[in-house]
Amino acid sequence: MPSTTILITDGEQRAALAVVRSLGRAGYRVDVCSTRGRSLAGASRHARCEFAVPDPLHEPSHFAEAVAGHCRDRAVDVLLPIAEPALLALLQARDSLAPVRIPFPSLGRFRAISDKEALTEAAARLGIRVPEQRVLHAPAEAERQMDSFRFPLVLKPARSVGEAGGQRLKVGVRYAMDPGALRRELSQLPAQAFPLLLQQRVVGPGVGIFLLRWQGRRVATFAHRRLREKPPSGGVSVYRESIPADPALVELSEALLAAFDWDGVAMVEYKIEEATGTPYLMEVNGRFWGSLQLAVDAGVDFPRLLVECALGREPRPCSEYRSGVRSRWWWGDFDHLLARMRRSADALALPPGAPGRGRVLRDFLTLWKPGDHSEVFRFADPVPALRESIDWLRRR
Repeated sequence: MPSTTILITDGEQRAALAVVRSLGRAGYRVDVCSTRGRSLAGASRHARCEFAVPDPLHEPSHFAEAVAGHCRDRAVDVLLPIAEPALLALLQARDSLAPVRIPFPSLGRFRAISDKEALTEAAARLGIRVPEQRVLHAPAEAERQMDSFRFPLVLKPARSVGEAGGQRLKVGVRYAMDPGALRRELSQLPAQAFPLLLQQRVVGPGVGIFLLRWQGRRVATFAHRRLREKPPSGGVSVYRESIPADPALVELSEALLAAFDWDGVAMVEYKIEEATGTPYLMEVNGRFWGSLQLAVDAGVDFPRLLVECALGREPRPCSEYRSGVRSRWWWGDFDHLLARMRRSADALALPPGAPGRGRVLRDFLTLWKPGDHSEVFRFADPVPALRESIDWLRRR
């Protein structure tokens, strides 16, 4: 193990930092690349080196060439892409990276599970509830159906990284509270956003089921619930808590991953409808997720387990962990606070029952309570938090 070298991409991502810390503590040699060269994960004391690479979103082939060159020069054994653009680029170039191990399925399977239209169809066949939805292949299709829509609607591109005319673009989720808002949003969307899912909004807490499957067996299980998000209407979690994994949701999630013949890590995200308690599938991310550090803190070390699988070992299955562990991404939580203080609930498209500004401020000022962990700052590894703080202030 001491001679095993791991390369982590997307060093600017918090998930990359969690992976670097996990594998560094386990005794692996860890290298980090990013588009900037100086990154969050690269600042960790567990990173042996960090270097700059082309942007995988806009220059996928040049990015893959740079990664392949480093793998040859530094005798990399395992390559762990973190973000979706890096995964798309490296899975496309997998043959040129051999014999480096990339513990993810084929490009075809990754594309299939990342396609929300195909995913919701597969889920429905398995009896998994999905929000009521329509699929648009062009903006003009909405006008013909406008009278039948039930607002508010969530506008969700079928793919997070869309492609059109040979160009890739990251496209996010939007909200439309009425027909006028829907027309405005559709007029602003690029071609890469289509096909576009128009989903009925599900109001309720977000729950994630996190799994590692390898060669048809479940190696690790974890679950958390979202407490606060950025943006406040719904996005990445900035404060979240480990919870016992609901056996029924775990079974449904594993069946869904098995339908795509999935090997590797995955996050299966649900919304639990407040009025009925019914879980609705939101999406599946077939990669490491932003709040990965929480799982590690609670006792499920997904990065170490995935690398052991990649190296041909058989790690002991892990499904026991501590509930009530909370993880706070401080700067993300501060962004949540700023958004709530500066903009109205309507402007933010908040769901009914969202806490008022006074409650939001009180919650933020509760800087720590038993069970809380800082996601980025660690006394034993403080430099990433310093680098993140400098970057946040520069953006302001």
